[in-house]
Amino acid sequence: MAKILLVDDEKDVVTLIKFVLVKDGHEVEAAYNGAEALKALGIDAAPAAAGLPQLIIMDVLMPVLDGLATCKRLLGHPEAGKIPVLLLTAKGATPDMLQGLTNIVGHIDKPFDPKQLREKVASMLSRQS
Repeated sequence: MAKILLVDDEKDVVTLIKFVLVKDGHEVEAAYNGAEALKALGIDAAPAAAGLPQLIIMDVLMPVLDGLATCKRLLGHPEAGKIPVLLLTAKGATPDMLQGLTNIVGHIDKPFDPKQLREKVASMLSRQS
């Protein structure tokens, strides 16, 4: 299946999403803020050892570096900027928030239904194939 980078500061959310996606056969790496995500992707650090993910699932509101700022940083990287990002947001994504962030291909509002998340991930990954 796919390699997915999951970025959320809420450990319970990470545990739930990771369980659901691993059950579907995906390889999931977790980061708990945007700075950790950039490090995992080899941005601001040594290149990612295991290669880049096919999808990033990222929370908007996080400490250190939030999801929108992280997406902006990704766009400045030739390879990581091509990775589609699915946003998780407790406050809802507005067009103003997403303006210019071409790597964001969808969003899911928290709290979310795990079935809806699975369907959205499957749909996004099938479009890449």
